[in-house]
Amino acid sequence: MRILYQFPLSHFCEKARWLLDHKEIDYVAQNLTPIVHRAFSRIKTNQNTLPIFRDHEEWISDSTKIAEYLDIKYPEKGLIPKNTAMRISVYDLNDIANKLGEHVRRWALYHMILRNDESIDTMIRERGYFRKFSKYSKPILKKFITQNLYLDQHSVDYDYKCILEIVNTLSAQIKENQSYLVGDRLTLADISICSMLAPLMNIYGTPWEIENYKYDEHVYDMQKLINESNIGQYVNRIYRTERNARVDWRGI
Repeated sequence: MRILYQFPLSHFCEKARWLLDHKEIDYVAQNLTPIVHRAFSRIKTNQNTLPIFRDHEEWISDSTKIAEYLDIKYPEKGLIPKNTAMRISVYDLNDIANKLGEHVRRWALYHMILRNDESIDTMIRERGYFRKFSKYSKPILKKFITQNLYLDQHSVDYDYKCILEIVNTLSAQIKENQSYLVGDRLTLADISICSMLAPLMNIYGTPWEIENYKYDEHVYDMQKLINESNIGQYVNRIYRTERNARVDWRGI
């Protein structure tokens, strides 16, 4: 049995879902409850984070390691080129995406999750006592996220600055009519960059369609800025042409 343990709203979990969907691998997206997930993750992989992919008896933590595992176990539709120069480029862009993802996570949590009960509802879903006692669990979850990620106005302003710097750098690197970031087919680099920016772009079919929720002007301004950038237009196109989801992001 193949299971992806995930948070529906996590862009790192979106990256893992896309990796599996690209490989056309059958799996179940299994939601875990925030906070409590740490005990499960620690027992299974000696890590605290998601996503975790279970492939029968194999347990793989971290979206990049999942990509590497998939290329070894399921080599068709490879994610990481064998050519040395292209491989280096893919990993360089993946590293940039991971850094971008950390800033996006903090900024998005501050503006799109902590201030929005509908987003918190999506995070806890119908999971046991978190749902049953949501009156109490929502404030606890918000406090945990705020303290765990040190979310305050100063740090979020810094995240905003870093996001713009990376977006501008990537936009400058995109050439006119460029099909993919590396080579002539979809790679880990494309999936990584696209997944990390998706929470800020109101892309149809993703967990972050802004029309589903009510946000403040900061979110709409960020959305407009990125969508009008070269990398934003690139991400929109890749999502439209390459994101063939096989499993509902909402999970079970």
